[in-house]
Amino acid sequence: MNLVRSALFALFFFSGTVVFVLLAFPAASFGEQPLMRVAHGWARWHRWCARLLLGIRSQVEGVPPAGAVIVAAKHQSMFETIEILLVLDKPAVVMKRELADVPAWGWVARSYGIIPVDRTGGSATLRKMLKAARSAVARGRPIMIFPEGTRVDPGEQPPLQPGFAGLYRSLDLPVVPVALDSGRVWPLHTYVKRPGVVRMRFGEIIPPGLPREEIEARVHRAINALDV
Repeated sequence: MNLVRSALFALFFFSGTVVFVLLAFPAASFGEQPLMRVAHGWARWHRWCARLLLGIRSQVEGVPPAGAVIVAAKHQSMFETIEILLVLDKPAVVMKRELADVPAWGWVARSYGIIPVDRTGGSATLRKMLKAARSAVARGRPIMIFPEGTRVDPGEQPPLQPGFAGLYRSLDLPVVPVALDSGRVWPLHTYVKRPGVVRMRFGEIIPPGLPREEIEARVHRAINALDV
């Protein structure tokens, strides 16, 4: 049954995604707000497909932040990368450059304000990331980053990537860590999803200006709080 549900989800969600990408092209020509509405419509479509076809829904614990702040989250599946568009207020999401280079969808994502990063690019890549992040912060948008750098299975706790510390130091913003457990129902290494509830736990605000070792330790501990 879960295999059938997963196949139906893929059919309906990705077919709908094509429609939203096509809508995004004319929307982007009218400015940021029309494009934001299309992006939110796409995220609501994803939420509907996940709930109705897969039996997966999210449960938010704690208080999602508003305004310019760094939101650092665990990353276990595709689910949270889209669901977060509805939980936060117009987040600018840091994601790998390869996704931003996907034809059509990549252009829409860049227009929305994602922050592409090349993990092999060194200091030049960091400067580009910071420039895009500062632009988003100037418009009052939260910066969403997955500081461990990639999706992992439940129980895996890799160290934070160096880009997080550079972002934290340069932007001088508080950090809100987010623990989640989407990998239980949306496994990394299989096509088949399982019904259930994805918890998204927003932790206490961590102030700016902490030493690198301290901020990395606090964020790492907080985003793995549900990894038991």
